[in-house]
Order: sequence, then structure tokens, then C-alpha cells
Amino acid sequence: MQGFTRCVVPLTRPFLAAVLGLLVLSLPVQAERIKDLASIQGVRDNPLLGYGLVVGLDGSGDKVASSPFTRQSLNSLLTQLGIVVPPGVTLNPKNVAAVTVHADLPAFAKPGHRIDVTVSSIGDAKSLRGGSLLMTPLKGIDAKVYAIAQGNLVVGGLSAEGADGSKVTINIPSAGRIPGGASVERSVPTPFGRAAKLTLNLRSGDFTTVQRVSDAINAAIGAGTARAIDSTSVEVNAPRDPGQRVGFVAMIENLDIDPAQAVAKVIVNSRTGTVVINSTVRVAPAAVSHGNLVVTISENAQVSQPNPLAGGNTVVNPQSDVAVEENGKRMFVFDPGVTLDALVRAVNQVGAGPSDLVAILEALKQAGSLRAELVVI
Repeated sequence: MQGFTRCVVPLTRPFLAAVLGLLVLSLPVQAERIKDLASIQGVRDNPLLGYGLVVGLDGSGDKVASSPFTRQSLNSLLTQLGIVVPPGVTLNPKNVAAVTVHADLPAFAKPGHRIDVTVSSIGDAKSLRGGSLLMTPLKGIDAKVYAIAQGNLVVGGLSAEGADGSKVTINIPSAGRIPGGASVERSVPTPFGRAAKLTLNLRSGDFTTVQRVSDAINAAIGAGTARAIDSTSVEVNAPRDPGQRVGFVAMIENLDIDPAQAVAKVIVNSRTGTVVINSTVRVAPAAVSHGNLVVTISENAQVSQPNPLAGGNTVVNPQSDVAVEENGKRMFVFDPGVTLDALVRAVNQVGAGPSDLVAILEALKQAGSLRAELVVI
């Protein structure tokens, strides 16, 4: 038999660091939890809306002439409090502002929980700074009261005006928030504990990703537990007992999967000039030459003045200078399957700005070389 030579590798720190680095590189770097990709059907927030009054303003409230509903609301409030306004007396609520109050009622919120509310002026109040919101019922889409809001506003804006008409405004002083300003009075029923099966809805539909979610659940719990319905939904068999169902969902939402690559897209914002290109964009072989033709026209007035004893008149002769300049841009060629990094680097080499980049991308799309969907918003 031939002898074997045993090789002993010392476990030094550099060696261990290299091994750990290889292990880290071998792990899926794009793995994400299911809870970050999907939500449970029926478990969602519910919008609430209400109408109320903000009092205690320093003369920056609504005006009677342009906001008559504020006076009507104030009269109604005083009547409910047992105060009768004498006939012929006109209220001038310059320290009061009519506002809308809206909030989001979280899923499983119980009576007594506190939620944040946002208060916004609907009249011509200049500022809500320093005001207090009076008791305001918040209703859902079914016209039922689910929360009661009240409290002091936190306004991040500031407005100051001088006697000469000068004015300084910082942020938006006509809107504010009340942290924990509403108390939940009614809970919204959810199908979480009643249905025999749970449905996971992906936030971004994709057939590949939804199949990977289903496979991950079946591999972790057992075959037949999950079934992909369409490109967005996965149906999961869940325990009927509420306590077991909570633990079951907690285990599922922490499973890691590798989501599929997004569809190749180029997003162009025509208003701001923002261009976003995702990593899956590819460019077919193409040659691009981009240059700007700059035409400059300058007007120089030439004054012709006669001699003192000539008896003539002073004449102004307009003179136009026209200069045409073409910026020297280099041509670049895209090889097959060019990636995002090469595309951006090539465009930067010719000094193209955002508007130039949009023109190049549109031309590549028209030429059939841009392997992506061009979306203009």
C-alpha cells in the first residue's frame, strides 16, 4: 500500500478569517424574511376621519367672512354645553379653527389603546400653533365611531407677519400632530382567527417569488402546507386554535427566501429629472454618440455720433453676433449584455447630464437595444 502524507494546517487567525469569509460569501446574500415580503390577508390598518375644532389660537384662526362653518360649529358646540348665544350676537372666532382629523387604526387595536392623529386646517386659519383639539369622534367608512381624539397640537411650522406686509413662513403651520391623541373605543373584527386557512399576499407580485415562498413553507413545516394561488397569494393551512395560530405565523414570517430578480425597468421622472435604473437592466450591442449643438446670439448696439459741427443725428445701429459651437462628445459602444454599471460608466464618460441620459435611454429603447421597460412618470 502506498503511504499517505498527512498535511496539518495551523489554525491561525488569518486562516480562520479566510475560512469565515468564504462561509459568508457562500451564504445567500439576498435572503429576506417572508414578513418583509408579504402580509396576511385581512390584517391591515383602517383609516379614520373626523371633523373638529381647534381652540386657543393667538388670533390666527378662521375668519367669519370666508369660513362661516367655523362659527356654525362653535354655536353648535356651545349649545351642547348648555350655553345659549343671545339672538343678534355674532361670534367672531378668530381664536378657533375648523379642522379635519385623520388617523390609521392598526389591526388588533383594542379599546383603550392610544393612536397618533394628524390635524389639518380646512378654513383660512394662518397657524394652528399653540392650539388644542377639542373632543372629536373619528369614524370609519361604515360611519361608526372607532376612536375619540383630543389634546394639544405639535406644530412644526411657524409663520410671522409684519405690519408692512412682510411675511416669513417655515414649513406648514396649518397642520400638526397629536402623538397618542386618540383613544380607541371600538375594535375592528379581522378574519385572522376565524378562517381555516391563511392567505399571504406579496407586496410585489412575482410568480417566481411566490413559488419560493410556498416551497420554503412546505420544506419547513411539511408538504402540502402551502399552495401558491397566483403571482401574489399563497394559501397556508393553519391551526384553528388561536394560540397555536400565533406561534405558527411567527415561525412562517421568519423563514428566509431568495426573492426573484425584479423586472428590468428604467424609471424617469419628467418633472425632477430623476432617473432610476435597476440592476437587471441589460443593453444589446449598440453604438451611441451624443453631442449638444450650442447656438449663442449676442446683441451689441453700435452708436454712431457725428462731429460737433456736422449737423447730423446720433444713430444706434444694432449688431448681432451669432456663434455656433458643437460640444465634442465621444462615441461609445455597448457590448452584448452590458450591465447597469457599464451603462452608467459609459454615459458618465461623455459627460451626459440627467436630461441627456433620458434622451440616450429613449433612443436605445427605440432602437431595440434597451432590454428593459421604460416608465415615464
